[in-house]
Amino acid sequence: MGLHPLEFSECYLDSPCFREKIKAHEAELDKTNRFIKELYKDGKNLINATKQLGMAQRKFAHLLGEFQFEYIGDAKTDDEKCIDESLQEFSSFLRNLEDQRELMMRNITETLMKPLEKFRKDHLGTVRAERKKYEKETEKYYSSLEKLLNMSAKKKEPQLQEADIQVETMRQHFQEESLDYVCKLQEIQERKKFECVEPMLAFFQTVFTFYHQGFELAKDFDHYKRALQINIQNTRSRFEGARSEVYELMKRIRETPQEYRQTSPISCEGYLYVQEKRPPPFGSSWVKRYCTFVKEQKILHMVTFDHRSGGKIGETESVTLKSCLRKTTDMFDRRFCLDLDITDRPGTVLTVQALSEDDHKFWMQAMGGKEPIGHYLGRTYSKERGIDAQLDDVGLSFVKNSISAIETRGINDQGLYRVVGVSSKVQKLLSLMIDEKSSEVDLSTSEDWDVKTITSALKLYLRSLPEPLMTYGLYKEFISPAKGGSPETRIQAVHCLVHKLPERNRQVLGLLMKHLANVAAHSKQNLMTVANLGVVFGPTLMRPQEETVAAIMDLKFQNIVVEILIEHHEKIFADAPESCPLSPAAPVFSAPTRQSKKLSRQNRPLAVYNPQALDIQNVSAVGDSSSLTTDETSMGSNESVSSQSSSASASEMPTERSDHAPLSTSLSSGSNSNVTSRKAKAVYPCEAEHDSELSFQVGAIFNAVIQSREPGWLEGELEGKRGLIPENYVEML
Repeated sequence: MGLHPLEFSECYLDSPCFREKIKAHEAELDKTNRFIKELYKDGKNLINATKQLGMAQRKFAHLLGEFQFEYIGDAKTDDEKCIDESLQEFSSFLRNLEDQRELMMRNITETLMKPLEKFRKDHLGTVRAERKKYEKETEKYYSSLEKLLNMSAKKKEPQLQEADIQVETMRQHFQEESLDYVCKLQEIQERKKFECVEPMLAFFQTVFTFYHQGFELAKDFDHYKRALQINIQNTRSRFEGARSEVYELMKRIRETPQEYRQTSPISCEGYLYVQEKRPPPFGSSWVKRYCTFVKEQKILHMVTFDHRSGGKIGETESVTLKSCLRKTTDMFDRRFCLDLDITDRPGTVLTVQALSEDDHKFWMQAMGGKEPIGHYLGRTYSKERGIDAQLDDVGLSFVKNSISAIETRGINDQGLYRVVGVSSKVQKLLSLMIDEKSSEVDLSTSEDWDVKTITSALKLYLRSLPEPLMTYGLYKEFISPAKGGSPETRIQAVHCLVHKLPERNRQVLGLLMKHLANVAAHSKQNLMTVANLGVVFGPTLMRPQEETVAAIMDLKFQNIVVEILIEHHEKIFADAPESCPLSPAAPVFSAPTRQSKKLSRQNRPLAVYNPQALDIQNVSAVGDSSSLTTDETSMGSNESVSSQSSSASASEMPTERSDHAPLSTSLSSGSNSNVTSRKAKAVYPCEAEHDSELSFQVGAIFNAVIQSREPGWLEGELEGKRGLIPENYVEML
């Protein structure tokens, strides 16, 4: 049972039971007072803790807003841009949330803390004062009453009457105080119900408002969050693809590091130990330096770098090389040494030491040393066994045949183009289909080949072409719009570049993009969205000539280009654009696709131009494979890496052929087709891909130009150097 009500009539009786009731009411109000004091104290602690949380959250948000991801390469994809900006978005979200939290704390102070404290002081405090007054009046009344009752009856009547009046007055005053006190007690007991709970309700309303604001912020953030999840997934998928390519490249470099060392036709670089001679009797010392040799100017830049001193870089010293001689061990008690004759130090010979025998040969070749080199240091490539893919009528027929079969038999197959076929079957099918004698197989009706084998064979065919379908020459131009600009400018740029492709390349690419758009239209069944198809076909259709980590980082932009081609294939392949904006970084003229060095299906002699008149038999292993610039397995899509592992192992190097002629034979054979040599002018810029070719800019004039034994190539002289020239890069004068 709760508290007993205090009857006003009991104030006159002032019974022990009445007094017990009053004590119960007082005890309840004391408990309420203690509760409010504790609540106020805990409330202040809560506010302070929330302020600390807010400060920590704001510091966290500030840190998020200040940080920015660095990226590899010269541009970011749209997905990477969104991920990069996400930290600022998170920071902004947290700041907005903390603004609402700060507002909540101010409201809690106003709606909970102050009202509770006011009630405790104004009402419970007043009751305590009234209680003391009531107790004082009680003491005063009953003391006077006892004094009166103790008076002698022998007192004079006037004295007794006066005492009676005083006591009566005190009794009335005491009873009035008792009535007021009882009324106050009961009033406070009733008031506390709403005076305490109403601020609590306001407190929770403030908390609910805060959470509602958080919900609204989260609701506004939801669209961005979903888009960001897609950006993250796309970036993760591209990462997985790039990682596998990087590991493959690292594996190949680890197996044959020398083949990957030379990455620039302009310069070469690496560590050399340089002998520094000192005055007698101190002898000489050997200092490790990082050297860069610029071939054109024959300048050797040397910088001291000590790994053991925390990577401290010293000053750079540059010398001009006059000649390079191999230093034999019978003359010098150190291996791998070279003597460099320095132009700017007449009579001074600089002795350097390479790191190994291969390194020694590398520097000898780079610096034009007199030691003959018996092997070619550039990359060599192998082909798939028995696969000789060409972009001819047979190849076009195979593409059409494959597309028809896939759309007829497997357009709804899950993981179409991702799920790969057995490597041996894939190679067998492709070899069969590109054989002119046996290519009349209708894959749409043939039950001998399943869909995954057909899709894998189609991808393998595209990867096995001597040049990617979108060509080496236009690779950088296709990648460029994918790295920036609005969607409209990207589409326009890709539209223009597609119509710079050779007719057959554009025809096959158009057929493929129309087919892939159809595949994407069935993505609910086959799960192959435009983005997924971009991942699969990006590195299959376009590849750089140099295989480097930087090139692998551009895989993500290849995917974007293919996505644009799929989504806008109707517009892009319908008609040529009316006008094409010039890219600031692009040359005014776009160079045509270079003539493939393998124009027919028959083996033919290899023509190599080399001023040192090397025996061509020694470099025959390079053969026609030198026209391939990317390992088919390495630059394929994610799923193609595993499918090519067995086929790569089954590949073989071209065998040496006895019909290879030395250089003089090649030149004389070529000259027989020309009565006199002529001059030619470059209409497109070109960078040499091999030592036998010339690099030149627009407007360069070539002398003594004759037809080469290489179909599609000329031989000419430029600035005292003779070499091969792409025939479709020049006009005859």
